This record gives sequence, structure tokens and C-alpha cells, in this order.
Amino acid sequence: MAAVAAFVLLGDSGGPASPRALTSDEVNRLAVTRFLNYQAGGRAVTITVPNATGGLVITGSIDYRTHTGYGVVRGTGRDTSSDGLIQWTATTVLVHPMKDPPATAPESPPTSGWYSRQLRTSGMSLDSSLAIALRLGNDRPDNAALLPQNGAAWVGRDTVHGHRTDIMNGPDADTKAGSAETVRYWIGSDGTMYRVQVDIASESQPAVFDFDPRTYVPVKPVPGITPAPGQS
Repeated sequence: MAAVAAFVLLGDSGGPASPRALTSDEVNRLAVTRFLNYQAGGRAVTITVPNATGGLVITGSIDYRTHTGYGVVRGTGRDTSSDGLIQWTATTVLVHPMKDPPATAPESPPTSGWYSRQLRTSGMSLDSSLAIALRLGNDRPDNAALLPQNGAAWVGRDTVHGHRTDIMNGPDADTKAGSAETVRYWIGSDGTMYRVQVDIASESQPAVFDFDPRTYVPVKPVPGITPAPGQS
């Protein structure tokens, strides 16, 4: 099973925190966090995908204007057969198998050696994680008035990559009511998203999206592949 960090939720005193209603400032930061990813153009991200056979880690970047992701995928346990490069849109997954993939994906994707398939909308933790990653950017802020109604709550504080963050339960990236218990955001004082943890159906561990301090490298599409249009 892929090692997924166990996060301890702490309050101001350093002890375990109890969920509470969001303040107006927290609601506003949660409402703009996906929009800030879109405004930035893209983000560098590490995605930890749970899987019963070992799990996968994707190190790469997501272009939130074209909704295209690209990076290196590595497996653990029995999942090493998935090692290589990966690029994906909302509808398509392309993989470039490699026995010994580099630490970071080459800036320009290889021109050949790619295998294409349709992105599955359910039943596969990898594809579910890829789709969620694309939805963590949006071309407009979420409706702040609806977030508390959909169950958003403050649940603690943590430091991520040297940044002090508030941890908030929130609706999934489609802002569906009743989903707040399955999605957790680590958000900085300016609304920057530093980490997201999402429960995946049929998996005992969540998928984790870590927006790390690596420099974002604009995503170049695989030659001959047209990026999916932006989604709201």
C-alpha cells in the first residue's frame, strides 16, 4: 500500500482541534483557493494515489487554463509496472512507459512511444485522482454563501512546506452538497492551496495532492494531442 501521511489536526494550543464553523475570512479563502490556481496559470504538484497493489506517486505540473496535467509516475509495491511519463486531460490519459523514469518530466514530451486511452470516470483510483487534480483550478471563485450550507468547516492548523495553513473540510471540486467530510484543504493566509486530501471510493486511504515549492513548468501537450477545453 502506498504510504500516505497521517495528518494530525491541531488547534491554537497544540492539542487536537474540534471542527467549528468557518469565519468570514476562512470562507472567503476557501472560495477563492481554486480560482487562485487558475489565475497562476498552473501549479507544480505531487499526487499520491492509493491502491491495494502498492500505490502510485505522480510528480508534475497542471495547467489550469487548458486543464492538462503532465509528469512522472512511479509505482510502489506491485505497481512499478506503471512507471514512466503521464499526460492527461479531462477525457484522455496518455502514458509513456519507462523502466527508469527521470526525477522530473522532460520539458518537451517525447514525440513517440505514447499509449492513449480514455479517462475512466469511476472504478479506478488513478483516473479518479487525475480528474480531481484538474478540478482543483477554476476560472471563477466558488460561491462563498453556499460553502457553509454544504458543510464546510474549520478542522485545524498545520505547517506545509514552511507555510502556516488552516485546514478546512469543504465540498468536492464540483461543490456538491454533502461531500464536505470527504475533501480537506490546507489553505494559506492569502487563500493559496498547499495540500488537498480526498477520499476515493473503494480505497481505504485518501488521495493526496501536495502543491509543493517546485517551480511550475508550463505543460506542453504531447505532439498531435489537442488539450481539453477549460471547464468551469
